[in-house]
Amino acid sequence: MTSTSRLVTRLLLLVAVMFGFGFALVPLYDVMCQAFGINGKTAGQYQGTQQVDDSRTVRVQFLATNAEGMAWTFEPLQAEVRVHPGASHEVRFVARNPTDRPMTAQAVPSVAPARAAAWFHKTECFCFTQQVLQPGEQIEMPVRFIVDRDLPRDVHHLTLGYTLFDITGRQPQDG
Repeated sequence: MTSTSRLVTRLLLLVAVMFGFGFALVPLYDVMCQAFGINGKTAGQYQGTQQVDDSRTVRVQFLATNAEGMAWTFEPLQAEVRVHPGASHEVRFVARNPTDRPMTAQAVPSVAPARAAAWFHKTECFCFTQQVLQPGEQIEMPVRFIVDRDLPRDVHHLTLGYTLFDITGRQPQDG
């Protein structure tokens, strides 16, 4: 085998390894976040029910922020609620498009403290779908959730935050 053939073989092997590493990044990121308790990612839609723990309450605070370049107004209707673990609750967020053009948005949730994110279950959330608002249109968006009754007893306060991103330019064009 000539030196050129060996070089080409090594380069092709390197490309294959880099390609495989690219696919492995998302699962590695999730494992690292879970191991170090960062990012506070919440799970997807929760389908279960639980028995309510009336012996304690947890304060759940709500935050709404816009990503850079997002023109909408966006806020929770309630700053916080006190809940019994295991009970289902609903809060609403309001978004308004003050621009003169239709816009599409996507909300990305996070829960703090991050170690409690696994015990925060959303049963319905506007973050599961993209939101399209016409110029001047306003919408109330519900979030239904359950704080798991197995939440560690030393956690008395959770914060559910949403960041709203403008994804209008990322939409596929018709035609």
